[in-house]
Amino acid sequence: MNTDEFEEGLKALRPRLHRYCARMTGSSVDGEDVLQDALVKALQARGQGAVVENLGGWLLRIAHNTCLDFLRQRSRSPVVPLTEDMGAAKLPDDEIVMVGFQTFLQLPELQRCAVILKDVLGHTVEEIAAIADCTPAAAKSALQRGRAALRQLAGRTDATRLPLLSHGDRKKMTAYVRLFQMGDFDAIRDLLAEDVKLDLVNRLKLEGRQEISRYFTGYAQVTKWRFAFGAVEGRPAMLVFDNTSPMDKPAHFVLLEWRADRIIAIRDFLFASYALEAVDWVRLG
Repeated sequence: MNTDEFEEGLKALRPRLHRYCARMTGSSVDGEDVLQDALVKALQARGQGAVVENLGGWLLRIAHNTCLDFLRQRSRSPVVPLTEDMGAAKLPDDEIVMVGFQTFLQLPELQRCAVILKDVLGHTVEEIAAIADCTPAAAKSALQRGRAALRQLAGRTDATRLPLLSHGDRKKMTAYVRLFQMGDFDAIRDLLAEDVKLDLVNRLKLEGRQEISRYFTGYAQVTKWRFAFGAVEGRPAMLVFDNTSPMDKPAHFVLLEWRADRIIAIRDFLFASYALEAVDWVRLG
C-alpha cells in the first residue's frame, strides 16, 4: 500500500472510526478529539515503517487503545454491576445506531468495545478479540453481557444536558449567532482575536485573524444555512440547519472558545456530518 492509498484509506474510514470513538468516549466531540489523536499515531507508525495488511483492523486497534488512554486519563468510565442471567439478544440495527453516546459510556470498557464492534460496525468475535487484545471467549462473554446491559439502559430516558452559562457568556454566544443570522460577517471578524484558530473538522486548520477571515466568506456565499443558538453535549453551540432539507435536526454545529470578549477558537463540523449521529443536542432560547 503506497502513501496515497494509505491516506485515501484513512479518509474513507474516518466516519466508521468516529462511530467507534464517539461511543467509547461517550461524546461525539471527544470522540473526534480521540480520533484525531489516533490518526496522528497511525501516520507516525506508518512513517516509521509499520507494515499494514488490514488497514481497517489496524486503525481500529489504534483507535481502541487511544480511547482507553483518554478514558483512563479522565477517569470517566464507571463500573456497571451486571447479573449473570440477563438475556443477550442485540438491539435492532435501527435502534442501536440511535442509542445515545452517554448510554454506551455506562458499559464497562470491554463490553462497550464488543457491542460497538459487533452490533454497530459488524465485526466478528475473532476480530473483536484481536482489536481488544483478549481471547475470543472473553470477547463473546463481553458481547453477551454488554448487549443485555445496553438493552436495559437504552430504555431509560435521560434529560438532555444543558450548558451552565453566565449571563455574559450567553450574551456573547447569542450575539454571535445573531450576527450570522443577519449576515454581518464584518462584525464577526471584528470579534476575532489576532491569534484565533480555526478547526474545520475533517478538512483543514487555519490560524490567525487574517487567514481565518476568508472562512466567513464561504458562509456568506451560501444561502441555504439557518442558524440558531443551542447546545451540543452540554456545550454552547451554534446549530446550523439546511433549509433545503427537513429541519428537524441540525446539519452541523459550531463550537467557540472565548478569551474575554474575543474569539480564540472556532471548531466547525461542516465537513464532519458523521458527528451528528445520535448526538445530544437542543435548541435554546
